[in-house]
Amino acid sequence: MSILSTGTDYDTLAAHFRPLFARIAVGAAERERTRTLPYEPLQWLKEAGFGTVRIPQQKGGWGASLPQLFQLLIELAEADSNLPQALRAHFAFVEDRLNQPDNVERDAWFRRFVDGELVGSGWTEIGNVRLGDVITRVTPAANGWTLNGEKFYSTGALFADWIDVYARRDDNQGDVIALVNTHQPGVTREDDWDGFGQRLTGSGTTRFEHAHVETQHVYDFATRFRYQTAYYQHVLLATLAGIARAVARDGAAAVAARNRVYSHGNGAASRQDAQVLQVVGEITSLAFAVEATVIRATHSLQSAYEAHVSADEAAIAAINNLAEAEAGQAQVIASELVPRAATELFNALGASDTRVSKALDRHWRNARTVSSHNPVIYKARDIGDWKVNGTPPTGIWQIGRGEG
Repeated sequence: MSILSTGTDYDTLAAHFRPLFARIAVGAAERERTRTLPYEPLQWLKEAGFGTVRIPQQKGGWGASLPQLFQLLIELAEADSNLPQALRAHFAFVEDRLNQPDNVERDAWFRRFVDGELVGSGWTEIGNVRLGDVITRVTPAANGWTLNGEKFYSTGALFADWIDVYARRDDNQGDVIALVNTHQPGVTREDDWDGFGQRLTGSGTTRFEHAHVETQHVYDFATRFRYQTAYYQHVLLATLAGIARAVARDGAAAVAARNRVYSHGNGAASRQDAQVLQVVGEITSLAFAVEATVIRATHSLQSAYEAHVSADEAAIAAINNLAEAEAGQAQVIASELVPRAATELFNALGASDTRVSKALDRHWRNARTVSSHNPVIYKARDIGDWKVNGTPPTGIWQIGRGEG
C-alpha cells in the first residue's frame, strides 16, 4: 500500500524553519550586491531538513502536502527569492519518487535526502539544437552508464550532490532522466549565469564528460510523474508570491523609516502621507492577491498527486488537466501583478531608494526574470483554448531551433 504525504501541522512545520528564514533574509540584499552565491544558506537549509518536507513521516520526512510545501516556499522566497528556485529540481525529483512504487530503490533516495543531499537540474540545451533533439547522451557501460553532454539553465546544480539530467539513450534512442552524482571528475559546473535577475540560483553551464551513472539511476522519461509541468511552474509561482511579500515588507519598512518629505506632499512624515499610504496599501493588496491565487491552485496539484494511486484513468487525466490549467491561470496573474508591485514600490519612496546599496531593484529584476520562464502568452492562450474548446492544456513541451 502506498504511503501518501497528505499533510502535517503547518504551524509546527513553519515554526521549525522561520528562524532560519529570518537569518537568511538578513544577508539577502548583501549577497545580491556582492553576487555571493548562497552556499551557506543552502547548507543551513540542508542541516534543518528542508529537503525532506514532502517525504512521508514514516520515511523520515515531514509528510507535508503540496499546499503546505508551496506555502513554505513562499515564506522562503520572501527571505531570498533565489533559494526556492535553486531547490526546484530537488523538490521535483522528490515528487517523482513519491509517485513511484514504495520499494528499496525509492527508500534509498529518501535516506539520501534525510541525510541532507540535494538534487539540481540539467535539462536545457542551448545553441544550435533542433526542436525535439537531445544532444546529451547516456551510453551503456560495463558498470552502469556513461553520460556526455552540456546543459545550460542548470538551476541549483552548483549546490547539488546529484543532477537530474534529461538525456537520450544511445542504444535505443529513448528519452530518459539520468541521476548523476556531482562528486566525480566527469561533472563540471560553471557559475556563468548572466541574467539580470535571480543571479544566485546557480543556473549556469554544466558539462558531463564520460560521467558515471549507476545502472539503477536511469529512468524512462515516460514514467515521470504526470503533473510535472504544473509542478515546476508552481515553484516559480511560489517564488513570485514571495517576491511580492518582500516588496510589501520593504515598502512598509522604508516608508516607516523615511524622514524626508516633499513640500507638496500630504503630511509631516511619509508615514502620515495619505497618498504614500495608499501606495503601500495597493502593493500589500497585490501581494495578498497573488499569494491567495497561488495557494488556491496548489489544491488541484495535491489532488493530482493523490490520484496517481487510482485505477481510474479518466479521473486521473481530468485532475491533471485541471492542475495544469490552474497553474497557468495563476501564472497569468502573478506575472502581471508582481512586477507591477515591484515598480509601484518606488512611488512610495524617493530617488535615494534607487541606490544600488539598497538593492530594492532586485525585486523587479527577480520577478521579471521568473516571469520569463515558460512564456505566459502561451499559457493564456492555452487557458482560452481549454475554456472555449475543451482542449487539454499543454503538458510536456520542448524548446529548440525552429525550421523557419
